Amino acid sequence: MGLNVIILFAVITVGTLLITYFASKKTKTAGSFYTAGGGLTARQNGLALAGDFMSASTFLGLIGAFALTGYDGFFLMYPALVSFLVILFLVAEPLRNLGKYTLGDMITSRYKYKQVRGVTAINTIVISIFYMLGQLVAAGALFKLLLGIPFNVSVIIVGIGMLAFVLFGGMTATSWVQIIKAILLVGGTFILFIMVMWQLNFDFIGIFSEMKSATPIGADFLNPGVKYTSGWDAASLTLGLLLGTAGLPHVLVRFLTVPNAQVARKSVVWVMWIMGGFHVMVIFLGFGAAKLVGVPNIIEANAAGNMAAPLLAQLVGGDLMFAFISAVSFATILAVVAGIVVTGATAFSHDIYNEILKDGKATEKQQMNMVRISSIIITIISITLSLSLQQFNVAFLASLAFTLAASSNLPVILFTIYWKKFNKTGAIFGMLVGLIGTLVLVALSPNLWNPVPGVALFTGEPIFPLASPGIISIPLGFLACYIGTKIGASKKSVEEDNFSEILIKSNTGSDVKGVVQH
Repeated sequence: MGLNVIILFAVITVGTLLITYFASKKTKTAGSFYTAGGGLTARQNGLALAGDFMSASTFLGLIGAFALTGYDGFFLMYPALVSFLVILFLVAEPLRNLGKYTLGDMITSRYKYKQVRGVTAINTIVISIFYMLGQLVAAGALFKLLLGIPFNVSVIIVGIGMLAFVLFGGMTATSWVQIIKAILLVGGTFILFIMVMWQLNFDFIGIFSEMKSATPIGADFLNPGVKYTSGWDAASLTLGLLLGTAGLPHVLVRFLTVPNAQVARKSVVWVMWIMGGFHVMVIFLGFGAAKLVGVPNIIEANAAGNMAAPLLAQLVGGDLMFAFISAVSFATILAVVAGIVVTGATAFSHDIYNEILKDGKATEKQQMNMVRISSIIITIISITLSLSLQQFNVAFLASLAFTLAASSNLPVILFTIYWKKFNKTGAIFGMLVGLIGTLVLVALSPNLWNPVPGVALFTGEPIFPLASPGIISIPLGFLACYIGTKIGASKKSVEEDNFSEILIKSNTGSDVKGVVQH
């Protein structure tokens, strides 16, 4: 088994490094580093989006969630898929028409203030780091299971490996790695799905009845409430996932890698078809893991269930399938983390360094140097934070990033595009209150506090009762935008005068280079 794992890991790693090498030859300007030159097709960007979204949390975390909690796994799955409808109808086209390299470009197309750009960049970096935590935790658990490498060492190894893609290839290399990884992941999942259903006699209906007695949960496995005992908690999680995708910086920047809004819309259709088929298979793989591998064995490998998929692959396909699924999972983590780091580093280099500190006059060389320095810093911060999160399910860790995005970025994006009276003060209030409010609620929640020693990071009663704060923090973000706008309305500001221009530009892309039709 060890040799198979090493060989497959080596093949995938060498392949991705070759992609990075060739991409680095095309990555000579800041624009090619930030957004791959805006030259991806709808199919390519759809696959890259799927690769970006089918992260360790989607594959390892969701299968583990279904295996351990049954029906409650749906609360982590279906809102994220439906969230692409929010992107399709409200965000994709205006973002492509107004943006250039970052979310900050889109927001400041209406508000020509450095404060707005700076707060947007900080939001992007914080959300990116939170999303990275789930990927790094998954990497640590995967390496520990496969090679016996300690969790902390595994996280550091993945962080260093991921930097190779970012430092040399930028978004071009990251996009192609994600495209290839998406194909491998969907293909590998399909093969595993066929193997598992073969073991279950392809009884797609009967497996639901069998699951009533296949786990220690019993018949409750098919009912909500195993993990999310409170309906408010489930609703809060659902709301965060449903709205969060439309505010995730590393997802939104994908719409700046295509030439026009028409291609951006088609990209969303591609990713929804890919993700829809993938999610159907994930449900049955989670059930199969619970029935065939057994809940005790899954928990023994990783208490949060993150290793259910590799263990299932080993059971039905032997060491070779185990090695393949593990290697693809590793590639998944590398690609997603690389994309997140590129997004966070771009926000710092382009928004903070070039536009704020250098007044837009930084040279290409200076921007490239700064984006690489910021990549290293973001990686170090993420690795440090993830070392203490081994006991968390990676799908749930990712859901916190979704809630952050839905609470801070989404209200500002929507009001910037659709509300004439929205102003600079409202934008800053909305982002800061949404971001800080969510972080405070998470810090007071059962995620970090539990009266039983060792269950959470801290021992004690949580002040805030919900594990996911979205049902409070998201309305808080929208309310802060409204209150900030009312406060700022007393000051005459120029950003209100160009709303008509923004409205036309967001729908037609008339002055966006490369837009030819809609």
